[in-house]
Amino acid sequence: MDGSFRIGRLFGIPILIHYTFLLVIPLFAWIIGSQITTTIDMLKEIFQVPIDTTVVTAGFMPYVLGTISALGLFFGVLVHELAHSVVARTKGIGINSITLMIFGGIATMEEGVPDPKAELPMALVGPVASFLFGLLCCGIVYAVPSLSVSSSTAGVIIFVFGYLGVLNILLCFFNLIPAFPMDGGRVLRAWLAGRMPLYRATQIAADVGKGFAVIFGIIGLFMFSPFLILIALFIYIGANMESVAVRYSHLLQDVTVGSMMSSPVTTVPSSLPVSQAIAMMYTSKHLGFPVVERDMLVGMITLADVNRTSPIDREAMQVRDVMTRDPITLPPTAPVVDALRIMSAHNFGRIPVVEDGKILGIVTRTDILKVTELRQV
Repeated sequence: MDGSFRIGRLFGIPILIHYTFLLVIPLFAWIIGSQITTTIDMLKEIFQVPIDTTVVTAGFMPYVLGTISALGLFFGVLVHELAHSVVARTKGIGINSITLMIFGGIATMEEGVPDPKAELPMALVGPVASFLFGLLCCGIVYAVPSLSVSSSTAGVIIFVFGYLGVLNILLCFFNLIPAFPMDGGRVLRAWLAGRMPLYRATQIAADVGKGFAVIFGIIGLFMFSPFLILIALFIYIGANMESVAVRYSHLLQDVTVGSMMSSPVTTVPSSLPVSQAIAMMYTSKHLGFPVVERDMLVGMITLADVNRTSPIDREAMQVRDVMTRDPITLPPTAPVVDALRIMSAHNFGRIPVVEDGKILGIVTRTDILKVTELRQV
């Protein structure tokens, strides 16, 4: 995910932090710290244990504990996503990374048509992990009185672990709301997919998810809660995007790139001046061309490649100086769905279709959209 940096690996899975995570930690620390007295009263009521507030409420300590609690909350999110990822691996699904961000966390998995039999346990294990982590934190709260620590230190421990225990248990039940693409929505889709085609199950789950998103948005407006409104937008957009992706996969499931590629394709030699390549883009209205030498594909030149050079330098450059070498290609027998996934993952607009090193044609995002529209007729 753009805007993320890696902090390490767990179980061989890269762990990334998005820049929004760094923004939300201070916000959460301030919210928790400013509401610490109310939170203490709530924890006393829930756990029925005394909490010494001597240290907890002293000076800047509420905001220090707010920071610790916020980091602990995101650690719980990491446990949640790791549970998803470990189960996914046991089902043969590759995990590219886990990213912590403003809305919590997201495990980036290898794209493919969802398997309801694999999705059900994958979706359920995340909330279960959050629930168990919450129970562990609650257990620590009740174990504190037996520790040989001062009452003020005990108050700090009870506050942090009590707060994390309550939040993680709430996170468990919140994630089980059938608001696709949240975990509960994925459970709903997996259940529906056992009774109807996957694309139809996804559409129903997505519609339910959008309904919950509207409800969350309305509640957020009345409660003046920007965070709840953002969650509503996240659910609505996510539900729509995944529904569209599954519908495309269904419509294109038996279509190969060879059956819909544009051929013959306009190619350019690597020795062509960049200025002439730009002129060809203007004339043809195509923003990229395969580059060939001795009838063999050696690269791709696109408008993005050209824009990476200054206008002055382009005058003295040839295509070979700016082209993308070793471009991603597909054989004519490859499913169109694979082309669509590659384009989405790498933000490509076109992919050459190659066999035995020779270019047979090219498939573009526009070609795929046209075929999809025709398949819906």
